[in-house]
Amino acid sequence: MPVYWDDACRHLTRRDRVMKRLIPQFGDHRLASRGDAFTTLARSIVGQQISVKAAQTVWDRFALLPKKMTPGNVLRLKVDDMRTAGLSARKIEYLVDLSLHFDSESVSADNWHAMEDDAVIAELIGIRGIGRWTAEMFLIFHLMRPNVLPLDDVGLINGISKNYFSGDPVSRSDAREVAAAWAPFCSVATWYIWRSLD
Repeated sequence: MPVYWDDACRHLTRRDRVMKRLIPQFGDHRLASRGDAFTTLARSIVGQQISVKAAQTVWDRFALLPKKMTPGNVLRLKVDDMRTAGLSARKIEYLVDLSLHFDSESVSADNWHAMEDDAVIAELIGIRGIGRWTAEMFLIFHLMRPNVLPLDDVGLINGISKNYFSGDPVSRSDAREVAAAWAPFCSVATWYIWRSLD
């Protein structure tokens, strides 16, 4: 659990009426990181544009191919085996590009924890198949950054619509206005908004 979580919850319940109602509903549930940076990004590429369930199935099959999920091992896999696991040609290209970036150390993954959010995003979107949304999810779920507001996330926009605007359509600027009260803990508020949709 992130060290800032309890402070964030106190801040959000004081500053925002919706958070005051939502946060207690989820008790002790917290954001938790899983896996190393490479595996986290590989999973997000596998999961693009397919359902959560389908993504899990494909990931489970793909994860059996290398002895251990490392960039070097992924680069040694046969394309045909990856196709058989359920990966499209494009996703295979993306996974190879990701592996090359990590293997050649052309991304400074070891320094990401010390870098500013925008600097990490800039490095990540230099990898094929990783856009701003994936980079922001990585900041929230892997680096546990407290103040990420993923405005391209459909769930966040729908959740703001449902919780703050009685279901009316919401623009990015509406979302930004709501989130002004959340800073510097936008990631935590976003997490609760997502939970409210489950």
